[in-house]
Amino acid sequence: MATDAPPPSKGGAEPTPHAPSTEEFIQEQESQEFGELRHAHRSFAFPLTIAFIVWYLAYVLLSNYAGDFMGTQLFGNINVALVLGLAQFLTTFLIAWWYSRHAATKLDPKAEAIKSRMEGGA
Repeated sequence: MATDAPPPSKGGAEPTPHAPSTEEFIQEQESQEFGELRHAHRSFAFPLTIAFIVWYLAYVLLSNYAGDFMGTQLFGNINVALVLGLAQFLTTFLIAWWYSRHAATKLDPKAEAIKSRMEGGA
């Protein structure tokens, strides 16, 4: 059975992180740094999520109501529906890659600073 506890270190006991109180969590939540972190996440995730949902629904609606357009042959047996369907997969992977870059550069450093401060009891 796997646990979340880290394995014991060979050099002795590691210091236990400070367990923040409810008041410390509330104070951190109201801090400017936490607000910046929340804004950085929301300003990226919400517009991109909305854009992808619109793109996906456009594909579904075109598939249902614009059969002649989606059946248009582009070359060989490749039609518009196939190209747009494959583009759905491509955009999914691109969005995941883009978000991971955004998180690594903008979110993770701020989150790590907040976590260190909370666990350190500062």
